[in-house]
Amino acid sequence: MGTALTLSLRRAGYTIDEIVTGRQSSSRARAALLARKVQSQCRTIAHATLSADVVWLCVPDAEIRRCARDLRARTDWHAKTVLHSSGALASDELDALRRAGATVASLHPLMTFVSASVPSLDGVPFAVEGDAKALGVATTIARDLGGSVFPISKKDKPAYHAWGSFSSPLLVALLVTAEEVARTAGISSRAARRRMLPILQQTLSNYAKYGAAEAFSGPLIRGDVATISKHLEVLRRLPLARAVYIALAQAALHKLPVSRRMQSAKLLDQF
Repeated sequence: MGTALTLSLRRAGYTIDEIVTGRQSSSRARAALLARKVQSQCRTIAHATLSADVVWLCVPDAEIRRCARDLRARTDWHAKTVLHSSGALASDELDALRRAGATVASLHPLMTFVSASVPSLDGVPFAVEGDAKALGVATTIARDLGGSVFPISKKDKPAYHAWGSFSSPLLVALLVTAEEVARTAGISSRAARRRMLPILQQTLSNYAKYGAAEAFSGPLIRGDVATISKHLEVLRRLPLARAVYIALAQAALHKLPVSRRMQSAKLLDQF
């Protein structure tokens, strides 16, 4: 995420004073490469100037609190804003810098970041939470990046992040499970990915335009218990995929329009 945000900030006209990294050689190499791309300086924590008005910590969740403590004595934090980009953790992870005079907030883009691509942030919603002044700074940054902003409470951040997990990483887990089922039908993973794209794209389009109920199709909505039974029988060879199928079918029974609900529920319970 840090690389994508840094590149996006630079494209939006922000000056990146420095990229601060740990002492590990791999971290320094990645940070140095990024610094060259955004015409900045790469420094370790021990040599960081921390002269910027805004400091954004893009580190693993488990490191945020420790990083804040390590930085506390290295500059005067009054009049500075410090952000972190965790989706699950609140701005309280930055309490060490808050007590040192900084205003702090969490600013998390609801977007997937992988090493192979740098996504556009146009239209991406950012969840924001924290001190009033820092919220203003965070909101301006998110909008300058092309995104929109919505508030999230501290107590709701874990649920918010779980929602994001369903929207991307767990969706990928579903798709790789679908590839496994395709192999049982004699279709390679590569071919399955290619052949699934039209139905996936249409499903997402329907969901976006019409909502979940109108985008739902297949044997459950028809009450085709015989076909569901055939699915479950063939999936006996793939216990994990069968468990995923049953869990999603049960969710559909509770949340989506289905026919012969009781018969379908009884069938699922048998497996």
